[in-house]
Amino acid sequence: MTGFLFSLTFMLAAPFWALMILLPRWSWTNRIISSPLIVLPIVVIYAVLVIPAFGDVLPAVTNPTLDGVAELLGSPAGAAAGWAHMLAFDLFVGRWAFLDSREREISPLVMAPILLLTILLGPLGLAAYLAVRKL
Repeated sequence: MTGFLFSLTFMLAAPFWALMILLPRWSWTNRIISSPLIVLPIVVIYAVLVIPAFGDVLPAVTNPTLDGVAELLGSPAGAAAGWAHMLAFDLFVGRWAFLDSREREISPLVMAPILLLTILLGPLGLAAYLAVRKL
């Protein structure tokens, strides 16, 4: 079940990334990406993975230590939950950058590599967008 949820998480996010990167000017892309609810299915997967382990998760996140977080993420369920956490936030950040870039009239050709970087290495994609946004 955990392996299935791990795989499903990316499959749920990928269509939205494809719209933003490959079809940024399509009218339906803006309509779809405008909804913050696009991340909700991934959040549900995260909840399904985290809620049963809440007794272990809560102490690890309220008083984090390197060893505690490593232990929490060092299981298949922990890795899948961490993956869902990352994908949900990366998609939300990518969504924000996409919509903001449309308002600022930043070229989709500039945004495509930034969005790709956001998928792969979330915080670096955010940093790249913030730098481009200043220009």
